[in-house]
Amino acid sequence: MGRTHMDVEVNGSSCPAPDGPGGTAAGHLRDRLGLTGTKVACGTGVCGACTILVDGSPTVSCLLPADGLAGRAVTTVEGLGGDHPVQRAFAAHDAMQCGYCTPGFVVEAAAFVDSWRAEHGDARPDRGAIADAMAGHLCRCGAYEGIFAAVADACAGAFDEPSDQDPPRIDALDKVTGRAEFTADRIPEGTWEGVVVRSAHAHARVLSVDPGGARTSPVEAPGPAEDADPVLVDLLGPDRTVRYAGQPIAAVAAPTADGARAAAAAVTVGYEPLPAVLDTDAAQAPGAPAVYPTRAEQRAAPSYSEGPTPPARWNGNTRGPSTVGWRGGTAVRRLRAAADHEDPLLVAQEYTTATQVHSPLEPHVCVASWDGGDLHLRVSTQSLSQVADRAAAHWELPRERVHVVTEFVGGGFGGKNGLSTDVVAAVELSRAAGAPVRVSLDRAEELTDAGHRPGTRTRVALLADGEGRLSAMTVDSYGDGGVSTGSNTATLAFLMYGRSPRRVRDFDVITHRPPGKPMRGPGGPPMAWALEQAVDEMALRLGEDPLALRTRWDGNPKRRALYEKAARLDLWRSRPRGERTGRFRRGVGVAAANWMYLLAPRAKVELAVEDGALVARSATQDLGTGIRSVLSDVVTERLGVPASALRVEIGHSSSVHGTGSYGSRTTTSMGPAAAQAADRMRAALREHAPDVPAAGPIPERALKEALTGAEGVRVVGERRADRWGHLTPDMDDLALGRGLSGAVHVMEVEVDTLLGRVRPTRCWAGIAAGHVYSERLARNQCEGAVVQGVGYALFEERRDDPATGVVLTDNMEDYRIPGMGDVPETEVYFHQEGFEHVRGGGVGLGEVSVVGVAAALGNAVHDATGVRPRELPIRPDRLIRGLR
Repeated sequence: MGRTHMDVEVNGSSCPAPDGPGGTAAGHLRDRLGLTGTKVACGTGVCGACTILVDGSPTVSCLLPADGLAGRAVTTVEGLGGDHPVQRAFAAHDAMQCGYCTPGFVVEAAAFVDSWRAEHGDARPDRGAIADAMAGHLCRCGAYEGIFAAVADACAGAFDEPSDQDPPRIDALDKVTGRAEFTADRIPEGTWEGVVVRSAHAHARVLSVDPGGARTSPVEAPGPAEDADPVLVDLLGPDRTVRYAGQPIAAVAAPTADGARAAAAAVTVGYEPLPAVLDTDAAQAPGAPAVYPTRAEQRAAPSYSEGPTPPARWNGNTRGPSTVGWRGGTAVRRLRAAADHEDPLLVAQEYTTATQVHSPLEPHVCVASWDGGDLHLRVSTQSLSQVADRAAAHWELPRERVHVVTEFVGGGFGGKNGLSTDVVAAVELSRAAGAPVRVSLDRAEELTDAGHRPGTRTRVALLADGEGRLSAMTVDSYGDGGVSTGSNTATLAFLMYGRSPRRVRDFDVITHRPPGKPMRGPGGPPMAWALEQAVDEMALRLGEDPLALRTRWDGNPKRRALYEKAARLDLWRSRPRGERTGRFRRGVGVAAANWMYLLAPRAKVELAVEDGALVARSATQDLGTGIRSVLSDVVTERLGVPASALRVEIGHSSSVHGTGSYGSRTTTSMGPAAAQAADRMRAALREHAPDVPAAGPIPERALKEALTGAEGVRVVGERRADRWGHLTPDMDDLALGRGLSGAVHVMEVEVDTLLGRVRPTRCWAGIAAGHVYSERLARNQCEGAVVQGVGYALFEERRDDPATGVVLTDNMEDYRIPGMGDVPETEVYFHQEGFEHVRGGGVGLGEVSVVGVAAALGNAVHDATGVRPRELPIRPDRLIRGLR
């Protein structure tokens, strides 16, 4: 029977159309039909995550009115069935990381591949054609290289038939089919919606909060009826001062999203406005109002550091310096003398960077419920065990009464750690409502108050002696993290280029703007942006090849190996030399980077035999780095069994302790724990089946016999100390290991000198992080780091209203992240030596792979144009100004 004009055909079946006007097609598909493969991220048609096919045409469903579906044929990612060549290609090429944007990409790519092949047969489209076809889609993780390869191969017919090889990511099929359920996707029956009420002022004292009809006491007879009274909870606490526009004041919940929004709009807040400082110059001016006037308030200031924040003194709104030195007095004296004598081998320059916002495509979201005194949380977090521990402490519960679930995380990049606003609001509202409550930040909230990489102003001074050796270095950096502290930009420079006399100092300048949070390689990219351009300037003054100078100055053997490899690249050897002319000019730049080796000493993996199969469990989470796959690979390779013999379950706090996914510590912590668990399981299996060998592959018959006899056996593997121990003790499941990872990036750009536009064309990323556990997944991480570094260099810049402090770039049109047409073709090279003392032989690479990208791009722009970019992003107006 054909559908009526009031029906909608969804994935080949007739479904009821929306009852009436109101709402979006995305909301109808997700909330009423349960097709959660259609993701909502930006809400403004920019990111493409919600793409569906409407009568065969790709359409962003977040902008399509729900009643526009009536009488149409709709295909969602679920309707592709899992066997479309594009889905196979995406899985095989690991064309994803977190997977939140993947369904939208897959739907668009399927339409493109089908139409391309109908017109061109099995011809392979070039990179530009694919970028044009995918122009309406964004991947914040930066998995574009895999997407290019997947689309090209699908067009060429390479995936018309199923492959015998398993994809590199064990949850790839869940992500390409839309089966992977994120926290934003699952809403239990009877769940209320929560909305946060935020400050309209950058600085004020809150005098009153009129709930506007919402109840402020617990609901006596909760229920899902739409006429139930909304509830309000206070989020401000005893300190009734707000310090930035957008700061949470209260939260309201109602049985429906519309009801919650109406209740929030009805809340009236009484303010006593106070003077505010909205930029760093105003904050440092004499007589400026203090953001934190008392020592107690200063101690309570939030931190954007990933580790402990070293103590420092306060002077008004300036905190610091936090100083590190090696013969620092000598360095300062040499630099002053060089300045007095106008020494040409003194490079003294200042560089600035803008605020970069994390903006994962899955927003911060939490569903909280209370059940008999137990607290249940479904939360999008990159630190599941930490959330469970902190929730237990915050709400004074035994740890075993807190249950946290985080199965799939739609990106984080350092911004989804701890008890964020969505978690606290959802828990308090659930207790007040007597029902489950979901709090999900909208995109404006995500871009305002969910974290950012602080802006910086960094002064670098380098002095070379008559033989071209580094004689002295100072770095002073001022962090602009709003109401938060934690600058470490200068400190990271201390770890570069040997042990010449040096002094580095970090300062924070506090303003009435939203707080920063750690973001991938915190402090590293702004450090490299300043230091690596200063090193290039020194090479220019010495008349020396920039790679050769770094090789001389840098005593790190792992980075020296990367320099030698980079020097042999055709990209480097055939680069243009001398002054460039013409409108379009090509340049090649290089930058080096390092990162601390961090690990989680408490990481554990449990292996169990259940129903004749092996099950690996840990309370860790996967935000796209692929730890599920790493655990599977380590255990199956160590035991010598097929992947089908193991099931991996992560994301539940009831499992043994798993590390958070931040600080480049996940794989280097969980991998060795999984290896020890596998060794202990082998020993346990040998007790039940003598045919199980002491080493090597376990034969299928022996494995089956052993698993039958070992039903119920459980072993736990731990992350033991390295051969030479660690540099620090365990600091809340964080320790500093011995050694530094390294990276060298070589970037090629084309500069349009008429329009001031910079187009990255090719990038070589050399990474020295020891043993690579899963090469394709690791390569994907490093390719994504190049994408994020390009965004930092060219586009990303949070902008605020200078009069009110309100964030103006609160949508994904105004806050631009790179798309597929903005990024270079990237080659990744791994140097896998140098960490033999580490358990597992390898350390994290997520941070080090992003640190030097923007600096390499900046050096490439200078090579092409002779203009030294000092400010990030490298906007066209700034570049044209320099060219004049």
